Parts: sequence; C-alpha cells; structure tokens
Amino acid sequence: MSDQLTQRATRFVSVLPHCRVLNMTVEYADGEKVILKLPYSEAIIGNPDNGIVAGGSLTTLMDTACGTAAFNCFEDGEVCPTLDLRMDYHRAAKPGENLIGEARVVKRANSLVFTQGEVRQESDNVVVATCTANFMRIGLRLGSK
Repeated sequence: MSDQLTQRATRFVSVLPHCRVLNMTVEYADGEKVILKLPYSEAIIGNPDNGIVAGGSLTTLMDTACGTAAFNCFEDGEVCPTLDLRMDYHRAAKPGENLIGEARVVKRANSLVFTQGEVRQESDNVVVATCTANFMRIGLRLGSK
C-alpha cells in the first residue's frame, strides 16, 4: 500500500512548479507520513559567501512535505491549503548537504488536518529545523489514479 501512496505523493509533488525547480523528490509516503528530499543546489542558497541554505528553502520543503502528508491521509487524496505553518530553526544546515523533510499527520478533524515535521541533513541525520502546520479541508479531491 505504501508503494501506491508513494506514487500518488510523487504525482502530487511533481505538478508543483517550485518542487520541479528545486528538484524535490518523494522518498517515502504512506497514509500518515511523507519523506521528501531537497537536493543541495544554488537555488536554495541564502548566503552566497558561505553557501548556507536559506530559511525559506527549509520552509518550502516543510510546507510541501506537510501538505503532501495532509493530501495523502485521505483515501482519494484531498487538496488541503496551508492555514498556518510555524518553523523553528535549530541550526544552519551545512553547505553542500542534501536535506530530508519528514512530515506526519497528527490529527484529522472535520475541517482541519494537523501535521508536524522536521528537516534533517541527509549525511548525518542532524535536525536543523522543526515544523508544525495546519491545513484546511475544502473537499477538493483528486483521483488516486
């Protein structure tokens, strides 16, 4: 089942223009969790002098990961726009490091989906940021085919 949900999440992410520009990929997805990879590139650098990743790149990764988890937690997929997103930055990501964003659904309610997640460096698994995000259910479903 997770293979099908990973494929559905991949299709969902592949139509988002910012994900294509940043080469984000879905590494894993099930009905409650999504793992995305954000490869290090010039497009995500915030400080060209030292190659440190921009905080907005981490926010984009986590908004996409949490939103994809919210989408995937419904049997037929349900588009849920971001209502609120909070990022807590713990440390700067090392220059040259790919980043992994892992998001999970904490609770589904009648009108909201609550998620949490974290950004880790791929090579050493160090957490660089955490996230809490809420999504509004609007009833727009995309077929799972």
